[in-house]
Amino acid sequence: MKQGRILLADDHALVLEGFQTILAPQYEIVGAVADGISVVEAALHCKPDLIILDVTMPLLNGIKAAGQIRKKLPGIKLLFVTMHSSPTYLQAAFHVGATGFVLKSSAREEILDAVEKVMKGQVYITPGVVGESPEQLRSPIAKQAVNASSLTAREREILQLIAKGHSNKETGYLLQVSAKTVAWHRENIKNKLGLRSTAELTQYAIQEGLV
Repeated sequence: MKQGRILLADDHALVLEGFQTILAPQYEIVGAVADGISVVEAALHCKPDLIILDVTMPLLNGIKAAGQIRKKLPGIKLLFVTMHSSPTYLQAAFHVGATGFVLKSSAREEILDAVEKVMKGQVYITPGVVGESPEQLRSPIAKQAVNASSLTAREREILQLIAKGHSNKETGYLLQVSAKTVAWHRENIKNKLGLRSTAELTQYAIQEGLV
């Protein structure tokens, strides 16, 4: 008898096929989709026990999709399997209710172990990604943070480029403004959102679906 129902979401067909090969002998695969909007729709339709999804997907990123799903299905389990090893992505995932975070570079055995533990109600994080506890990871990045709609169009552009790792100089070059102007906008964005660091800005951009 199958041990649980799983929905898969990744924009790479080979990754989806790999997950199905690994998991199908033990679990019922109820669907496989390739973008964030589709995983939200499939989750509400299929109501699986677990969703395995990537952080970066077309139309709607995995963080934003997971947040929408959690509002409708608060008891669902969410396991992110991604190439992003940055603690910023990990913290963003847990902020929206993730129950697991595994790197795509992980061995087959680790993915199976992560799925088994998450299915049992435990939390699984690939060793070495971060030293924080799940409780700390789920804490809000900033109580004062407001919706991204409070930002101007230029501020949103700059926030997107910051989240992609561009420096003030690189961002200025891309937007054809000076690095000093970018730095000024960066401080304004921090003040508006009540955030303090580049890591917090990046996490906020991920959660708001800006990257």
